[in-house]
Amino acid sequence: MTAPQTLLKAWNMKPKKDMGQNFLTDPSTPIMILERAGIHDGCGQTIIEVGPGLGAMTIPAAQRADHVHAVELDREIIPLLETEIHVAGLRNITIHSGSILKVDLEPMLAEGRNTLVIGNLPYNISSQILIRLLSFRHRITRGVFMLQTEMAERIVAPPGGRDYGRLSVIMQYCGAIHLLATVKAHLFYPRPKVDSAIIEVLFPEKPSLQAKNEKILFDVVRAAFGQRRKTLRNSLSSGLRELNTKEAETLLLNADIDPIRRAETLSVAEFVRLADLFYDSIQ
Repeated sequence: MTAPQTLLKAWNMKPKKDMGQNFLTDPSTPIMILERAGIHDGCGQTIIEVGPGLGAMTIPAAQRADHVHAVELDREIIPLLETEIHVAGLRNITIHSGSILKVDLEPMLAEGRNTLVIGNLPYNISSQILIRLLSFRHRITRGVFMLQTEMAERIVAPPGGRDYGRLSVIMQYCGAIHLLATVKAHLFYPRPKVDSAIIEVLFPEKPSLQAKNEKILFDVVRAAFGQRRKTLRNSLSSGLRELNTKEAETLLLNADIDPIRRAETLSVAEFVRLADLFYDSIQ
């Protein structure tokens, strides 16, 4: 693995701050991530990589998987990436130019549930990327993502704390989440201000929790956390046009939830129960 500074200088390029570009400098880190994620030689999986950059993760992933679809937003960096892939002698990588938020993922998904998504997600749009990928989770076995530590802590946070929020509930509803490793800031170029964390999200074929209507569930979660300092009775009546304060209180009592509790105190299972009752009430 050639040092990012050397590669970029040779191509007369600089990291783009607006794209959140921070490149791994330690060749052992991508290997560690792949091993902890269970991506081994001959794993037989199709991998979709978000933001391959200079190929630090792309190349070792392709050496283990059947095929890697690398989605890269920065058009200027793609020729450099193609050269690195050519030098590595790999033919099982397809580069897709565009944003992961807009590119058509359907042609990249393997038959059945044999697709894995990996990526070092830029902080400013990481939650948007995760939400979009969740809509494909029935075709994806799992995701392995590098995030700023703050974002990872929000995703894995249990109920009751300040970190627990809308993203925590949605992610934990959709999959089982595990913290795989931390990656220190000095292992990137340019060096970010904070460390990163690697999380794995397993998407079960048969989820233990299944809402009657997921759109309604996500609407309820959004409304509950929309004004998180308010009681659930008030936040739900403010955020859901179908409910006034009295109706919100009745709904919460029927779900065996105290109306004066706040959103961050509810478990994922309680949100599902509440959303199911709300769905029934508006049919």
